[in-house]
Amino acid sequence: MRRWSAIRHKLEEDYLAEALRGHIQYFVTSYSYSPDHEGRAAIRLDGKEILSGNYWNQWYKAHLYPHDEKYEYRMKYEMPFMDDVAMDLGLFDQRCFYRAFEEFDNQSIEESLASENLLIKVLALLDRRIGKRRLVKMKSEMETEPVVIQMFYAIRMEAEGIG
Repeated sequence: MRRWSAIRHKLEEDYLAEALRGHIQYFVTSYSYSPDHEGRAAIRLDGKEILSGNYWNQWYKAHLYPHDEKYEYRMKYEMPFMDDVAMDLGLFDQRCFYRAFEEFDNQSIEESLASENLLIKVLALLDRRIGKRRLVKMKSEMETEPVVIQMFYAIRMEAEGIG
């Protein structure tokens, strides 16, 4: 696995849209005093965490998952299924973020935008390979996207100066 500093550099310097540079920061940490070195991950906008999750939420909030058709799939995997419920509850940690980055880094932007993993979709929305025309074309499909995706889309649109 790559070092966090290299991943962060790639996300904030190579992939991040020019309009968002200096405004979006990615944060990941592992707690060395924790017996299993678990940690947390966050995305910050101008220093304020707008999306965050940590390992302990997976245990303390797991009972909040709705018992819907995705429940068994969510519980089957060590890493929670990154859907809107997991994002809203902050049920992801640094390992989920690392996995999302690895997948994002090794596939096309189209595959990332179509991913079921919302962390990957967020990374794609903030990516420089999505231009202004494409952002405008995506507007109608945003109405059906989860709230977290709509939020990052709005952040990107505002940064690009698109109304």
